[in-house]
Parts: sequence; C-alpha cells; structure tokens
Amino acid sequence: MNLKTDSELKIMQEGGRISAMALARVLELVRAGVSTLELNKMAEDTILQNGGTPSFKIVDGYDFATCINVNAGLVHGLPGRYKLELGDVVSVDLGTYYKGFHTDLSYTVEVETDKQREFLETGKRALENGIAACVLGNRVGDISHSIQRGVEKAGFSVSRDLIGHGIGRNLHESPQVPGYGRKNRGVPLQVGMTLAVEVIYQKGSPEIDLLDDGWTIVTADGSLAALFESTVAITANEPLVLTSL
Repeated sequence: MNLKTDSELKIMQEGGRISAMALARVLELVRAGVSTLELNKMAEDTILQNGGTPSFKIVDGYDFATCINVNAGLVHGLPGRYKLELGDVVSVDLGTYYKGFHTDLSYTVEVETDKQREFLETGKRALENGIAACVLGNRVGDISHSIQRGVEKAGFSVSRDLIGHGIGRNLHESPQVPGYGRKNRGVPLQVGMTLAVEVIYQKGSPEIDLLDDGWTIVTADGSLAALFESTVAITANEPLVLTSL
C-alpha cells in the first residue's frame, strides 16, 4: 500500500486544484453544438497552463487529456468530432500529473435540459456518501456499500466491472474500490491512503460492451450512464477531498 506523507498530500492537493479547475472550465463550455474534442482541448490547455501534465496522455496508446462519454457511454470515451445535442448526458473524466503525483476526477451533466435531474442527483449523493465513509476505522467495503446503497435505493444499478482505485505516483494503485460491496469487508483504511472514489452507474443493466475503437465502454442495453468521481485522502480526522478548487 502506497501511503502518502503530509508533504506528498499537499502536492496532491495542488495537483487536485488544477484538475478541478480544468473540469470546471470544461463544464462551463458544455452546450449544444460544441464538439467533445473542443472540450478536451479546454481541459488540456488548462492543465498545461497551470504547470501540470494530463494524466491520461501518460497512458500507453491514449492521446487525449480527457475521457468524454455521452449517453450510454460509461468510461474511456474518445473525444472527437461529435457535437453535443440538446438533452445529451455528458460525462467528463480527467486527471493531472503534478510534481510526481496523479489526481483524478469526473462529473456528469445534461446539455441544456433538466430531464435527468433525479438520475444525476443520485450519483452526486452516492459520491458524497462514499466520501463520507473514507474515515479511519472503516474498510473499503464501507465505501462500496455506501455507494451501492444510494444508487440502488433510487432504482438504478452500479457497474460491476468498472471500479475506483488507489491513486498517487501511479494513476492506478491498490486498493481497488468497487461501487458495490458489504460493510466491514475489504482492506482497512489507513492514514495516507489516497483513493479515486468512483460512482459508475446506469439506468439499466450493468452489463457492458466495448466499442470498435478499443477504448469506449458503453452499457450493453443502451441505457443512460453517468460517472462521478473525486480523489480523496484518508486522514486521522475527516476525509480530505484533494480535487477541490
């Protein structure tokens, strides 16, 4: 387990602010007629201008600063020429590599309509519940259970194949943090652990398909999907969200 020192957590907070700033600027740009590639450019420019490197561009074979998923897209969607349409559900996932450490976060919005409010509010609340469970004395299963309970209580389903993870010097570290599980199970939370807590969920079945581009993962039944994520540190007191402005 790669536990972080106080000085390393401060670096991750600095990088997390860059990630949060980039995401905020991308979300301000979301509207009908804007391409997903334009959103990606905004993210990359913001990260670079603030002294960071897009984490995702460090991944072998991946050429973008973001993963952008629309409607049935769950994760790893490639930015491109597609122009957003009224009512699209758009998830933006990005990360920043800063002074040797990664941070990662995601958010989902609806393009200029409010028809999916209940669906999206469910994911926001589930992430809040997951973060609240990131306290010393709990286990990973407590985080997972908090997420699953909130999503399923609203009538939706959490992904069984796509999960959160540890993060730090590497974009993906131990432990795995599923969006489903039982309380008091899994790895004990320790001071200095840093976790990318992810709520990956859909309106329909959790079964998934991989598109021909080799990256984009979508719901197999075509149901709407959403993603909310923050990078969180375990401290001796309350959870520390590293990806906050």
